[in-house]
This record gives sequence, C-alpha cells and structure tokens, in this order.
Amino acid sequence: MEFNDEKAIFVQIAEAIENDIVRGIIDEDERAPSTNELAARYEINPNTAAKSLTLLTNDGILYKKRGVGMFVSPGARAVIIEKRKKRFNDEYLLPLLREARLLGLDRDELCRMLDELWQK
Repeated sequence: MEFNDEKAIFVQIAEAIENDIVRGIIDEDERAPSTNELAARYEINPNTAAKSLTLLTNDGILYKKRGVGMFVSPGARAVIIEKRKKRFNDEYLLPLLREARLLGLDRDELCRMLDELWQK
C-alpha cells in the first residue's frame, strides 16, 4: 500500500482494514491485525498503527477481547457500507447534481450519461 498526502496515514490504514471487512477478507468476529502486525506490514511507527485501531474501535468497527486482540464487531460491514454510502452521496452525488443543474441537464439526460458510463 502506498500512502498519499491527502489523509493521515492512520486514517488510510483504518480505511484499508475497512476495505478488507467490506470485501469479506476479514469476517465479523474474526481477529483484526494487531498494532505490531500493522506496524511491520506498513513499516510505520506502532503508535500510528494503534491510532488506526483506536479509530476503528471508536467507530464501533472493532472491539477488544482482553488478552486476545482486536476483533471485527458484529454488524461492522453494514456500518461501514452505510457510512461510505453517506460519504459517497455527500462528496460525489450532491456535487454531480449541482453541476448537472448548472449545465441545464435534465434527469433523463443525466441518467443516460450515467448508464453509458456504467456499461463501459
């Protein structure tokens, strides 16, 4: 994984773990990578890795089993998908609709354009 400058590294790692959960690579109630595993995998400071896990824990995506590690919370996949749908709506669809209206596109024309792109 290559990090970019758009987001903090710990956020990018948290999103990578979320991606693995959404894709079914890590299942609900399955152990998530540990701080040390993440630090070694991404060659980062363990504190940065810990921040990723804390972020996911605070969002209810992971939970801690004392003495065993971090695990994916039941329902985490659905939580992630809903969070990302809202972000998709706010960051992509709303600006798309604003621009479409500015250009005078009607709903049918916009839908045709989307259909053409979808089929590519």
